[in-house]
This record gives sequence, structure tokens and C-alpha cells, in this order.
Amino acid sequence: MLRRLVPVLLTLVVVALGVTALAARPDDGTPRRSADFVVLVGAAGLRWDDVDPQNTPTLWRMAEQGAIGSLSVRSAHRPTCPVDGWLTLGAGNFAAWNGPRTGGGCPATGVSVEQPDRIGANLPDQESVVAYNQDKLAWGATPGALAESVRCSVAVGPGAAVAAARPFGRVDRYAPALPEDPAELLGSCVLSIVDVGTVDDDDPAVRAGQARQADARLARVLAARPPNSLVLVAGVSDTDSPARLHVAVADGPGWDGGWLTSASTARAGYLQLVDLAPTALAALGRPMPERAFLGRPAVTVDDRPDDLRTAIEAPADADREAAAQRRVAGWFFTLLAAAQLALAVAVLPLLRRARRLAGPHGPAPVSRRVVAVVELLLIAAALAVPAALLADAAPWWRGHHAGWWFASVTALLIVGGTAAVRFTPGHDRTLGPLGAVAGLATLVVGVDVLTGSRLQLNGVVGYSALEGGRYAGLGTVGLGVFIAGSLLCGGWLAQRVRRGWRPFVMVAVGGVAVVIVGSPYLGADSIGAIALTAGVSVAAAICTGGWLTVSRLAWATMAGLAVTIGFALVDLGRPAVERGSLGRFLAALGDGTGGLTVHRSSTSNFQTLVNSPLTVLALAGAALVWLALLQPWGGLMRLFGIYPAIRAAMAGTGVAAGLGGVLGGSALDVAGAAGALVVPMAALAALRVLDHSTDRTRPDSGRPGGEVGAAPPGGGPAGGAAGRDPARDGAGGDQAGVGSDGGGPAGGGSRGGATRSGGGAAAPTVDVPSGDPRPAGDADRPAGSPGGAARGGPSAAGEDAAPGGPADPRLPSQPTGPPTEVPAT
Repeated sequence: MLRRLVPVLLTLVVVALGVTALAARPDDGTPRRSADFVVLVGAAGLRWDDVDPQNTPTLWRMAEQGAIGSLSVRSAHRPTCPVDGWLTLGAGNFAAWNGPRTGGGCPATGVSVEQPDRIGANLPDQESVVAYNQDKLAWGATPGALAESVRCSVAVGPGAAVAAARPFGRVDRYAPALPEDPAELLGSCVLSIVDVGTVDDDDPAVRAGQARQADARLARVLAARPPNSLVLVAGVSDTDSPARLHVAVADGPGWDGGWLTSASTARAGYLQLVDLAPTALAALGRPMPERAFLGRPAVTVDDRPDDLRTAIEAPADADREAAAQRRVAGWFFTLLAAAQLALAVAVLPLLRRARRLAGPHGPAPVSRRVVAVVELLLIAAALAVPAALLADAAPWWRGHHAGWWFASVTALLIVGGTAAVRFTPGHDRTLGPLGAVAGLATLVVGVDVLTGSRLQLNGVVGYSALEGGRYAGLGTVGLGVFIAGSLLCGGWLAQRVRRGWRPFVMVAVGGVAVVIVGSPYLGADSIGAIALTAGVSVAAAICTGGWLTVSRLAWATMAGLAVTIGFALVDLGRPAVERGSLGRFLAALGDGTGGLTVHRSSTSNFQTLVNSPLTVLALAGAALVWLALLQPWGGLMRLFGIYPAIRAAMAGTGVAAGLGGVLGGSALDVAGAAGALVVPMAALAALRVLDHSTDRTRPDSGRPGGEVGAAPPGGGPAGGAAGRDPARDGAGGDQAGVGSDGGGPAGGGSRGGATRSGGGAAAPTVDVPSGDPRPAGDADRPAGSPGGAARGGPSAAGEDAAPGGPADPRLPSQPTGPPTEVPAT
């Protein structure tokens, strides 16, 4: 009865952990009404390296007394040209102008502004722009949503007119240029939007002059600001490719010092352009328009340095890092894909020659040095992504040749990690490198997430603030590595305990990983947590052996659905501005706008699939596994039969990585990152299993000192391919199965072997993992599978036997002794 309840109890544990992690949410500090007037001041192209106390004294003083941050100006078009930035500001959503685009840059787009009277203005193109955004683009933005949310708004300059125009094109109050004394104009409406110019020249002297002119106009605005007003200054757009981070400053009641942030970024010092519209409405105490805004109101957080120059250096340095990241990330993943493809080609002949026949005939063994070098290269390849993540702890982007600095730091870390794995105790065991690499990868990503994901922000294998997709928590590549590392760690630990305890070990390790991935305080990835829950459930279901039966699949599916439904119910119960991605999607389905989310996700999946180098990694890894490792000569099926917990971990990784990528809109990127870790380790473990596929005990030679099961001189069977001591591989009881790597515990010679005498023939060595006491005849078949060696079914020993080799004591024509059960070690 208790055994039947184990799947139910484990499912409930996984569900409870998942819902608890996803339901907890930190206080977003949504601001209450703090101002009677809001003035939005925009300067297209203004960056933090344009700000200094001599050239822009007004902005410098404002930054000293107000809150500051880095502004990501993502829009529906990349790069975000000035007209796109102003339109996105007024929409509170990712929007774009419907004019012609040339060569990825920003063309000189003239906005037609008509003034039929001396009060307001009309934008004749506004209706077509609204139709373009709602019918052609995936975000469903409504240009003019900000202006529609207040009774009256003021626009100064053509850019501001684009932001302040209502959906039908009307601007309530308009001035083509800033008056010398704009006090009356700025005080005529609760919301004013001012265009102080563009900073876009490549020449440093000219650019400094443009910034100086914008600062002078800002000084007039501040001198004429209405009482009890909030002034927001923003570099509202890029001016050319590539994208950059820009200035964001808030000054007013309740905005004294600190960093700017919002619930949309969840990162101190970072704000999105779409956050400015909800910030203005929140400060005025106005309700947010339903379904119109993607941004969240900005708030301030402490811990900003007292010295402004030191504080400004942080966002300026982040801008340099993000720019360098974009240049380096492409060639890093391309080189990684090429290296793993080359390793796959190199491993194929080794797999073919690693499996020795039991008799004297067969291919010559591969040089042990060659095998050792390939093993080290496989370890290095598996550690490449964690090393690249750790490389961002060094400021490589500040050098003149940032790419070379990054390559040097990453190479040193790969060499150091490979050496650490090589000299880790237990390296010579079959699963030694796999456990060490998985542990290192999980440790690197896990510690980064627990300490605020600082290495992933703008990191080469992390996420870029310039892309505007994520600013905190676990990124796509980090999710793939963490899924693979945590599940492999769980499988490695589960393989070392008794079979009955393996599901509990998998759930314990996987449950902690689900909490880290899904918690808003840590990984902040609800989709990833749901996918990982499904993977953990699958791994726990089959880690004791056997196949993924209908009942096991049902329990795994129920666990994933229960976590999803539980979190969805909790998320839907929150206010709209506090909901996560899942809650917003379900709410959109309820009001009929869910199709836009599905369209965005499918578009993102397709674009990522065809453009990402990680797609090559995922497909190449799948091809190597399917066409080589899973073949009868590939060794992976034998590995799975001997180590069912490792098979479960790899199956769970495939399920979780596939779901996480597709549901998260990143196609095969999660699977590619996971495969970069799993596939090299699977190939290495398969090589080691094949290396000892013909290990046998020897009968008593009758000579003085002879020992039943003693290994022949030379440390291997008939000069085995690797020449490795089987007893050393068996230390700790890691191995199980007929003809497996180990001959028994270290120093035990044949303790793990069962020798049956029948017709004068010696039975094969049988190693049974600790806590997995099975009859020797069944040790090498997958636990729980029908048939097997003892029942006359196929077995690894039967596949390995060569003509003329030792007689099989299990043949019907031979006398067979009683089954020998090896006690747990």
C-alpha cells in the first residue's frame, strides 16, 4: 500500500514546492499619488556618457537630488528611432511608426504637424499609425493611450506632439518650440511632454554641443515647472544602430535620491521606456487604461552611492558592457557550436573502437593518451558555458579589444575547471566526470541567481538590457544549463542510494531547483519552473528503472498541470499591475486579446529558431545522441541499463528543456544550452562504459596464490582498450551490470562479482550499485524492463560475447547454479 502511495506523495511534494515558489512575490512598492503635475522631458539619443558637471550642469544637479537609472528604449522596431521612441512613450507599449525603413538605421522621418488654431495641433498620419500598430504589429499598442488617460496634455516640439497626440490625432495644447518662459504653458495641463532636441552626432565635439543645448532647454523647464510637480528626463530613443542604454532621471516629491526601477525590470537602476507612461499616471493618481500598457510604474530603491560621479559610472559601464556583449555573444556561440560539432566527429571512431570483443580478435585498442585527451576536451566543452558566465566577474568589456579579453578569461576558466574535474576524487569512475561537471555548472548558475544574477545581466551567455526581454533572474541560457546541471546532479546522487530512495533524492534536488528557478526573489521564471517541474516528475518516475509507462506519465503530467493551475489561480487573484506573465496571458484570454500573446510567442520562437546558434547546438546534439550514442555500438543504451537514474535525469532534462524553450518563446535555445552540457558528458560516460564492456572474472587457475575473480596481469581483460583497473572504477558501488566498468569496490578484487561454475566456465563480472540488490543475471538489463538475461532475453553480456569466448552459464544445455545476489555496499 505504501509503495502505491509513493508517486502520489512525491507528486504532492513537487506541486507544493512549485506553487509556493511561484506564488510568493516581493512587494513591488507601487507608488501612490505624489504630484499635481507631471512633466516628461525627452532628448533622443541622450546617454550617461554625455552627462558631466561642466557641459550639462542642469542635468547633473537634477541627477544629484533625484533618482537615476539606465533606460532601455526598446520599441516595436529595432533600432528604436526617435519617432518610434516618442510613439512608444505615448502608447505605454511597444509601438513603431509606419514609415519606410532603410538598412536597419534611422531615416530622417518628418512628422507632419498641422495647427488649425493657435491652441492645439493635429497629426494627420496618426490614424494610419494606430491602424498599423494594431493590425500589423504583434504588440497591439494604442498610440495616444497616455493622452487619452488625462483630461488635458501639453506638447512642446514635434517629437512631443507624436507622444501627446490622441489616437485620432488631436494634440490638446501645442507649441512648436519651447518659449523663453514656459510657466503658463506647463501649468495649463496636468501632463506636459517636452522635446528638448536630439543628441546624435558621432563627432565628440558636436555631440557635446547638442547635449549642452538640450541641457539649456531643460534649465528653462525646471525654472518654470509647476508647483508640486514630477519632472522625468529620458533619452527616449536611439539614433542609429546599434542600440544603447540611455538616461533616466526623476525629480520631485518622493523621488529624492536612489535608483529607479520598476516591476517590469525588477532590477535596481533599470527602467524601460514603456514604464514612463504608467509612472506619470501613477504619480497623478489616475487609473491605468485596461490592456493598453505593458510597462509598470517606476519606484525608487536605495543603495545608490552618495557621490554622483561614482553612481553615474555604474549605468555608463553597463551601457559599455551591453554593447560589448552584443558583439562577442554571436561569435562565442558560433565557435562553441563548431567546437562541439568537431568533438562529435572525433568521438565517433572512438565509440566504434572502444567496445572490445570478448575473444582475441577485434579492432586494435585506441591509444590511452588519445582517449584521455578526448575526455578532457569533452569536459572542457561541457564547461564552456558556465565558464563564459563566470568570465563576467572580470571587467573584460573595458579593454580596447574586449573580445580577446573575454576569450582569454573564458579560456583560463575552462582550463581551471577542467583541471578541477580531472583531479577530483572519483574521476576514474564512469560517472565521476559527469557528476563533477554537473555540480560545477549548477554551482556557478545557482550562486549567481542567489546573489542577484549579476553575471547574467549583460553577460555574453546571459541577457542584454538592450534587448528589453529580461533584466533580472534566470536567462534562457542559464535556464538550460541549470536544468541540465541540477537534474544530472540529482541523477548522480540518486544512483548512489538504494533503489527505493531514488525518487525521493530526485524530488529533493529537483524541488530545490524548481524553487530557485520560479521564485520571484531568485530566478523569476515561472515558465521555466513549470517546465522543470515536468522534468523532475518524469525523472522521479523512472529513476528506479523501467520505462515511462502510462501511469508514470500520468503522474508527471498531473504534477506539471497542478503547478500550472495552482500558480495561475494565485496569479489571477492579484491586481492587474502585479500579475506575472502567466496571469496576464490568462487574463488576456478572458478578454479576447490572448491571440496577440500567442502570436508574439510563435513569432519569437520562429525568429529564434532560424537565427540562434544555439539551434545548431541543439540539433547537432540530438543528431549525435540519436545517430550514434543510442545505436547498439554507441554505449548510451548500455549506460542507461547500468545507471537508470542517469537515464531518468537525461530524460527529464529533455522534457524540461523542450517545454521551457517552446513555452518561453525561445525555441531550441534552452535545449541547446542544456545539450552543450549533457551531450559531451553522455559521450564521455558512454566511452567509459564501452571501455569495460568485456570485463570478465577468471576461474581459479589452480596455481599457488590463485584467486577466483582476480584480474589478469595488466589491469584489464586481455589488455583492454583503456588499460584501466576495473576495481578502481567500481569504488563506491557506482556500477551495475554485466561486464560493467568496475570489478567491485576498490581493493576488493571481485567483491562485486558473482562467479558461477557450470561446465568449467566463469560467469561474467557483475557489479550492482549500492542499494540496488538484484540477481546477478538481471544486473545489466534496465531495471523493471520485461525479460532480461536471466529470462533468456537480450542482455549486454550476450551482445558482448564473442565466438570462442567463455561459455555462458545460463544456456539451457549447461548446469546453472542458484542466482547469486550481491549484498549492498
